[in-house]
Amino acid sequence: MSWIDDVRKRIPFIAKRETADNLWIKCSGCGQMVFSREYEENLSVCPQCGHHGRIGPDARFAHIFDDGYDELETPKTTDDPLKFRDSKKYPDRLRAARLATNETDALITASGTIDGHPAVVGVQDFAFMGGSMGVAVGAAFLAGIRVAIAMRAPYIIFTAAGGARMQEGILSLMQMPRTTVAIAELREAGLPYIVVMTDPTTGGVTASYAMLGDVQIAEPGALIGFAGQRVIESTIREKLPEGFQRAEYLLDHGMLDMVVKRHDLRETLARIIGYLVVDKAAA
Repeated sequence: MSWIDDVRKRIPFIAKRETADNLWIKCSGCGQMVFSREYEENLSVCPQCGHHGRIGPDARFAHIFDDGYDELETPKTTDDPLKFRDSKKYPDRLRAARLATNETDALITASGTIDGHPAVVGVQDFAFMGGSMGVAVGAAFLAGIRVAIAMRAPYIIFTAAGGARMQEGILSLMQMPRTTVAIAELREAGLPYIVVMTDPTTGGVTASYAMLGDVQIAEPGALIGFAGQRVIESTIREKLPEGFQRAEYLLDHGMLDMVVKRHDLRETLARIIGYLVVDKAAA
């Protein structure tokens, strides 16, 4: 122990300086240290390089909706239909994810208004088991679509997923046709389905509801694809272009309608809804 530590302990009126562990955040895009409060106030976008970090449902809803929104109850589903176990029991993994995120599963849905336009918005949280698609995600998606139809409002989904949830096997893969049928019902009702792909959107989610939007939007730099780059390269035995699964590359090659910065998303969505939804009062 140094003499100064000994002196500090003997003088009670000298307060010990405390520094919070989360005072700074290291940007995964440029590697710069960013003050946490500044980062959060900037919607988790790095002020240095513009890298868009991942955000959860609460932050997304607060940014997209006008003042206030109503979170929809997630339908009850069987937690462990296959009694799956790897290095841990599946219920234990679910329990840990729920404690960490304070959410029931990977897709949370809410209703509200966006610049005065009624809308139902679903947000996948990558923090909940990689945003993976299981039976609960499919059930929440269907419930959101049905509420949108009842409200005569568009359904907007913010995707962020590593794909189908392996612990639910074929049941997770069945959510692909299940959500596709729900989107068809929304279209039969004459209501728009808008997809906003965030980082990352991959696997079975990309192969189903993430690519079926009437309008396809992505945040800058979002990783979007089905299989990983190394898997594709080893399969076709060719070197792929740099960044070929990033939002900007997909926009240039016709898979997206637009790439929109997070700060502009609310305004953009409000404008799109205004274009696509007929105002009955005006009509």
